[in-house]
Amino acid sequence: MEFGNVYEDRQRAEAYAQLEFPGTYYLAFRDLPDIIFEQVKGRSAIDFGCGTGRSTRFLKKLGFDVIGVDIADDMLKKAREKDQQGDYRLVQEGALDQFQSHSCNLVLSAHAFDNIPTLVQKLSICSEIGRVLKSDGRFINLVASPEAYTHEWASFTTKDFPENKTARSGDKVKYVMTDVVDQRPMEDIMWADDAYQDVFQRAGLEIVKTHKPLAKDSEPYRWINETRIAPWAIYVLKKAG
Repeated sequence: MEFGNVYEDRQRAEAYAQLEFPGTYYLAFRDLPDIIFEQVKGRSAIDFGCGTGRSTRFLKKLGFDVIGVDIADDMLKKAREKDQQGDYRLVQEGALDQFQSHSCNLVLSAHAFDNIPTLVQKLSICSEIGRVLKSDGRFINLVASPEAYTHEWASFTTKDFPENKTARSGDKVKYVMTDVVDQRPMEDIMWADDAYQDVFQRAGLEIVKTHKPLAKDSEPYRWINETRIAPWAIYVLKKAG
């Protein structure tokens, strides 16, 4: 299957660099500080698939000594422009061979796995993440839920892509972000909960917690489905055994 990672695109990088945490994306990060402080010991972190550095800067504000890694050089250029003191590194196909085994307290992946197309690649990356984690380290994997691609949201729309409703794990799905100037359709890979559980188990990782954030009516956004359907899933993982 041909899959073009939309973030490996200079125009996308320009648009994405302007996005912070509005609307539906606010929900993706709202509960992360509590989850991280509850689950993570120590302050060494890798932001896997850091893009333009939003999630890296997020971790820095939480007090982490964090390194952002990504396969998209244009995204990393924008990350360095916004955070000139930050440590942002180019990696090849998600390999973490720049990092020693058992060296990291936290690996955060915010939406990166939505753009990893195959089981083999997901499994390889999860195994690499498990390798660099310390014995009590945590891998926090924030991904889109399958429902994200079949409903309408404050920050993106899927109504023009009815084929999303029949997508199975590993299929391409499309949506349009409404919070950025670049309105070209985006492509992700849908991956259901049972498929993620299989990948984690085969990579030697164990789920500690799964969190699916819902919006509150009191929050300052015009929610559409966010108060009743979770657009995101947050998996907290550790080394099995």
